[in-house]
Amino acid sequence: MTSLNLSLAELQALGRQWGTWLPPGTVLLLAGDLGAGKTTFVQALGEGLGITDVIQSPTFTLIQEYPEGRVPLYHLDLYRLTPAEVAELAPERYWLGEEIDLGIVAIEWPDRLPALPSDYLRLQLQRQQDRTRLTLEAGGAATSLLPKCLNP
Repeated sequence: MTSLNLSLAELQALGRQWGTWLPPGTVLLLAGDLGAGKTTFVQALGEGLGITDVIQSPTFTLIQEYPEGRVPLYHLDLYRLTPAEVAELAPERYWLGEEIDLGIVAIEWPDRLPALPSDYLRLQLQRQQDRTRLTLEAGGAATSLLPKCLNP
């Protein structure tokens, strides 16, 4: 587990940089309070992927799909759902590539998932005045991505 203390500009730069190289099938679990920077990070990630659509939190739509980037981006916001409701959405199809092209899956409020994917990068964001503490950990095969995540 590694922590970084980032300004807003640095958080956005990191998201844009990750968008240039993260491989299809990467699952990002974005945790943190409201206003911590989860959607801001996903917006910057989308820029790095070359997505020109405006990326907004899918709080009411639940899932937004952005197929036009370097690889597709699937943005899920589970804030308003229970684990049982999340299970009905079958979110695993996004990281398993079932019926859907593999892309990068960014999940806000991952604590609502009934089960975690086997491979993931977890970003815990905590707002601290004008900075954001980003704590990064990985599970499964995604641990091989950590060195590049920290030194893109």
